[in-house]
Amino acid sequence: MDITPKDYAAMQARRAPRSHSLADIAGAFTIGGAVCAVGALVRAWLLRTGLDAETAGAWTTVILVCASAVLTSTGLYARLAKHAGAGTLVPVTGFANAVSAAAIEARTEGLVLGVGAKAFTIAGPVILYGTAAASACGLVYWLVGTITGTL
Repeated sequence: MDITPKDYAAMQARRAPRSHSLADIAGAFTIGGAVCAVGALVRAWLLRTGLDAETAGAWTTVILVCASAVLTSTGLYARLAKHAGAGTLVPVTGFANAVSAAAIEARTEGLVLGVGAKAFTIAGPVILYGTAAASACGLVYWLVGTITGTL
């Protein structure tokens, strides 16, 4: 069967799903904003219990990561992501979902070689490049402070 690039492009245009950009953007904005609002509410509640701002922020992160892992393990995160799209990629919860989904998928291979290996397959590059970026920024900060005499 000979298909010209023009014929292939026409076939692809007929078969490709239609884009609903405005609806997708609105859904992502709404769900992403809701996740952030939940985080802000949790932090405000923790501050009202008497925690200082730094500790409340740390506990808010822990609570959001745990909630994301629980929602991932029950399948609710995937159902939410189906409607929210990129709105579920809010950094803390999206990363927790990616790590826990990979770990859950590999649980039949055992705790160490399955769950542990898959979790670090996803988390490893983030840890590596995060550490490298933090080190580079620290070096630049030190150099600028040393040169200007402000450090």
